[in-house]
Amino acid sequence: MTFIKKNCGGILLCAIIAAFAEIMCMFGIGGFSFELIGVPVFAIITGMIISLISPTLAKKSTFAGGIKFTSKKILQWAVIILGFSLDLNTIAVVGAKSLPVIICTVSTSLIVAFLMMKILKINSKTACLIGVGSSICGGSAIAATAPVIDADDSDVARSISVIFFFNILAALIFPVFGYSIGLGTEGFAVFAGTAVNDTSSVTAAASTAESIYNTTGILSAAVTVKLTRTLAIIPITLCLAIYRARKAKQSNKGEGSFSFKRIFPWFILFFIGASVITTVVGIIPECSFTLFYSHFITFTKWLAKFFIAMAMAGIGLNTNIVDLIKNGGKPILLGLCCWISITAVSLLVQNLTGIYSSYI
Repeated sequence: MTFIKKNCGGILLCAIIAAFAEIMCMFGIGGFSFELIGVPVFAIITGMIISLISPTLAKKSTFAGGIKFTSKKILQWAVIILGFSLDLNTIAVVGAKSLPVIICTVSTSLIVAFLMMKILKINSKTACLIGVGSSICGGSAIAATAPVIDADDSDVARSISVIFFFNILAALIFPVFGYSIGLGTEGFAVFAGTAVNDTSSVTAAASTAESIYNTTGILSAAVTVKLTRTLAIIPITLCLAIYRARKAKQSNKGEGSFSFKRIFPWFILFFIGASVITTVVGIIPECSFTLFYSHFITFTKWLAKFFIAMAMAGIGLNTNIVDLIKNGGKPILLGLCCWISITAVSLLVQNLTGIYSSYI
């Protein structure tokens, strides 16, 4: 009862903002669609605007506890639920061909983010989130990584804003760019799946490409590559947890006991477990249960997206948009370097492996 009293107001506020964001992205306003922006980004922007209008709202006892709970715990639940949308068998069969491209782009982005962090002297947590978000899967990767490195809401908001900016550019530019440089349909699917950050933008870019190429199949292939790329969340978050644990242990020498259990991202194990369940169900011959499970997966995809939107709303409510704009120059430059390097490496590796000009 105490939990409900303490957190109900903030959780409800975040849910209302998330619902508003979903409605706006679904139906738009005045004929203008916000679908390209995506529900999570629209939610964090709405939260920031509310925070700008009423700076003390998120600090009021009615909302503070629930907003914090939503931006931390519900964010982890969203990642766990996201695991149900990953069928490891399908990914292994369809996504294996794109694996060299994924490994190279993820590695390149993380290395570039680390180097630019040193050169530009950017906050390490912000740099880490931008690097992970650029290399793996945008908002979902940031959602998974933020609790592991104990990132502040301002770090998450800054990273999401940078990822959003380059998502929009990619969705608008890449379809025409890919066609003009002679990418085949399979080549473009791999390109979109590895060089575009967020699922919504991958979908937008691949859908536009199908119109330009006057064919089908690009969208489903691009989304599969994107889902394969999402699996990189697992090793990256575990490595970050181990790294953080070592640093914490070193700084804790002579100051009492150290607990790795407290730092380890246990929610990632549940994420893996959810993926395994979906994989096992995928082996079962088609029956009424598998039909029910397919509807269940559709629901979990929506729920994960809605929970991420709620968490982004909470982060937006705790973010000073003025400070974010003032301090946004270096993170945007870092994001640009990651974006350009991922684009170049994706095309280069495709050319070397023969995917570049191949067709679905």
